[in-house]
Amino acid sequence: MKDYRNSPPLYGPVCDGPIVNMNGETPPSVLVLVRDLMFASKIRLAAESVATSVRILRDAAQLNDAAGSRLIVDLNQAGALDAAVAWKARTGGRVVGFVSHVDAQTIRAAREAGVDQVLPRSQFVQILPDLLR
Repeated sequence: MKDYRNSPPLYGPVCDGPIVNMNGETPPSVLVLVRDLMFASKIRLAAESVATSVRILRDAAQLNDAAGSRLIVDLNQAGALDAAVAWKARTGGRVVGFVSHVDAQTIRAAREAGVDQVLPRSQFVQILPDLLR
């Protein structure tokens, strides 16, 4: 068996190919910041139905070093808006936020902060598979 301890890493600037994890899979391009376990399960099932890999994050602080090209975020979660805006500034990725339709203050704040798409929760659920493609 080959000793891989001195081999170059499978990530970072040394690698010419796609970034892969220890299982040989590419990391998810879609990050999801949602605390509600039932809603996270719904998102994960939708992702599986369209063959998209997602990484579910429960705490806004986890976005500090998370890589991805898109972020789906529950804007009603404490600290989520600020963390999403910081993530977008750091990565240049696309941010889709969902929020209670009656929370006009958060909707306005998200749009003003530059969230790419702000959706009421009900509409988000309807178009979720399309958002994950």
